[in-house]
Amino acid sequence: MTSPEPPTSVRPVEYKGEPLDAARGPGLGCFRFQLALLVVLVVLTPLSVVWVWPTTVSAFLLLLTILLLLFAGQTVIFLLRLVAADRREGRRRPLESTTRTVGELEDQAGEMPMAEGQTDGARDAGIDDQGVRE
Repeated sequence: MTSPEPPTSVRPVEYKGEPLDAARGPGLGCFRFQLALLVVLVVLTPLSVVWVWPTTVSAFLLLLTILLLLFAGQTVIFLLRLVAADRREGRRRPLESTTRTVGELEDQAGEMPMAEGQTDGARDAGIDDQGVRE
């Protein structure tokens, strides 16, 4: 169960010495563009060698692929830090969800009394496990 107040030992996630701000870094659209370009380059670079393109073109494509890998990796790290910062703020209900979250189910299960001979898993599923029928 989570409490509404975050623990005092949790500090804000920092990015370049300041609290992380999602509006200041690359977004998911930028990441998707980088991945699309990376897929094209990963396919095109070996084909440029097979198709006997000039060596300088193949070398340029290879270096561009490596450089794009670096940028896409840094973007992944930034986006993961955004997710971590969002999760540190506490558990929240998904925006479009019509079903209950795992945390809500756990909270509800903690309030339900157990019937005699019922295990925790059976109580959560609403099953009476008095015995097994053969």
